[in-house]
Amino acid sequence: MTRPPTAAQRRVIDAADPVTGRLRGTESQLAALVKRGLAFRHPRPPHDHFLTPEGHRVRQGVLETPEPAAQAPASAGVFAARVGGEEAPVDAGPARRREVHSAWQGLLELRRMTNPGGATDRPCGWERTHLVRAAALALEAAGHAPAGQEGGGYRVRETPQPEAVAVHEPDGEALRACAATLEGAGWQVSEHREPRGGTRYLLASPRRA
Repeated sequence: MTRPPTAAQRRVIDAADPVTGRLRGTESQLAALVKRGLAFRHPRPPHDHFLTPEGHRVRQGVLETPEPAAQAPASAGVFAARVGGEEAPVDAGPARRREVHSAWQGLLELRRMTNPGGATDRPCGWERTHLVRAAALALEAAGHAPAGQEGGGYRVRETPQPEAVAVHEPDGEALRACAATLEGAGWQVSEHREPRGGTRYLLASPRRA
């Protein structure tokens, strides 16, 4: 479990605008929330602060985090989309589905607030700096099953290529379904074969326009 916000931080989060997630607080309070991944500072003047998808989840009272996979980048926050291959058993129950749905809606709001013209059909800056988590959230929110320690399911991993993640799924039909989901979420997707073994996988990058 991630350490919960302090009482002062929680008051700032609870007082956020219920629609936009805009925050009001002291510079130190806002900086602390940014450091923990619960808020971000808008790059354009007046540089207001807004809740991240994790921050929205804290505001709704969801405080627990499953352990991330070893290959996934560690980051602060209270929610982690399943990237596939986690040691913890895959939870597909109603509570998890509600958490994922809430995180996805928060991400769409983040797109609306930060993309030019309020566009929600393509990834935002936060997603470009959290590629694995962002792609995994799009897949999990669409109902795709993450891989457990063994067996089928998707796995999202970093790649040496800038702004690209690899998506592995042993079932060919399920892999194509993952591609369709990511394309619908604003990602550019191409299918490739691994040099050894010829296993198919996806390369996905956030679409810019």
